[in-house]
Amino acid sequence: MALMLKNARLIDPQIGLDEVADILIRDGKIVEVGTNLTMEKGVERDLAGKIVTPGLVDMHVHFRDPGQEQKEDIASGSRAAAHGGFTAVCTMPNTSPVVDDAVAVEYVKARAAAVGKCRVVVAGACSKDLKGEVLSDMGDMYAHGAPVFTDDGHGIQDAGMMRRVMDYANQFDTVVMAHCQDDSLVADGQVNEGVASTRLGMVGWPAEGEELEIARDIALCRLTGCPLHIQHITTKRGLDLVAAAKAEGLPVTCEVTPHHMFLTEDAITAEYQTALKVNPPLRTAEDAAALIEGLANGTIDAIVTDHAPHTDWEKDREFELAPFGMTGLETSLSLVLTHLVRAGVIDYGRMVEAMAVAPREILRQEPVKIEAGSVADLTVIDPEAAWTVEVGDFCSKANNSGFIGAELVGRATDVYVGGYATMEDGKIVE
Repeated sequence: MALMLKNARLIDPQIGLDEVADILIRDGKIVEVGTNLTMEKGVERDLAGKIVTPGLVDMHVHFRDPGQEQKEDIASGSRAAAHGGFTAVCTMPNTSPVVDDAVAVEYVKARAAAVGKCRVVVAGACSKDLKGEVLSDMGDMYAHGAPVFTDDGHGIQDAGMMRRVMDYANQFDTVVMAHCQDDSLVADGQVNEGVASTRLGMVGWPAEGEELEIARDIALCRLTGCPLHIQHITTKRGLDLVAAAKAEGLPVTCEVTPHHMFLTEDAITAEYQTALKVNPPLRTAEDAAALIEGLANGTIDAIVTDHAPHTDWEKDREFELAPFGMTGLETSLSLVLTHLVRAGVIDYGRMVEAMAVAPREILRQEPVKIEAGSVADLTVIDPEAAWTVEVGDFCSKANNSGFIGAELVGRATDVYVGGYATMEDGKIVE
């Protein structure tokens, strides 16, 4: 059946599109884009006052499936993704068991096909069991559809091992995504080392624990030629390293989360809010400002959530005992719209580049454009929708968000994956 989206503002920086027009969709593809389009038979939706963009992609999420489905599973995680406006996500391999062979990749793909509300791209582990000692079955996983590799959650500690990973990955058209964390410096760190750790009386997590591995992995990128993607960057100095690598012409990209841009170490008070315990930790106001500037000037390529759901009982423990991580799929778009787009820091085109275009490029996925012939993966946004973040509004199984109570403006209302609606008028389509 045909679908017509009428009278929306269409924004796609890939083709220089920013105008009010119609989109005709048939058999999962965009057939025509123009004004005053008509069709003989099908469903027509008037989207006047709304914005349509290429479908958003979150290239860094944790769905906890297999092994920890009580926190999140592929069904609930993909519902949360669609609710947040995403047409695709990339799941991290630090599940239980770890996604370190083709069987695990096929499991995630099969579950996503059966119960998912968005496309699911599977990242494979670099090393067996994420131990950083023995190479995983990277070639086999790549052959079964894992386009990128990471030991996210741990980071590869040994430089020689990281070099072997990058040499091996370089045989394919793939990217190594690096969780940059020097365990010998980070140790039992809980919050950013400095004012926050002193004020809270907690073990500090120095910025250098991240920056040293960023520098190391950039050097290994130079040595091997393997494309490198720095995950969840948090510091100004780390960003300076990435900027220098890009200026040198190295194939280095990086990502940032909303919580590292819009929250700082100062947000953690004597109440010790465990929702704000994240890995890497919230940094200084200077770091956050540098990240926002880096996103605006293009040094940062992608916005991700690092969606990390946990059960209530895990997060309701003492700060030192609670796990790291914050949910983010259902607040990310609205936070960016509120604090960056409406504030005039970036425009809609830059937002689309960071949340739809660059993630697909880095993940080696087919481009999605608002033009005839493209797959119809689309996100519809109401830029004036005012709402307050509340626990009961989440589709995720978890509610460990650091933005509960935040008043935001702008929200996804509809999501189309291959021309089929997974969310309409703010409700997940069953």
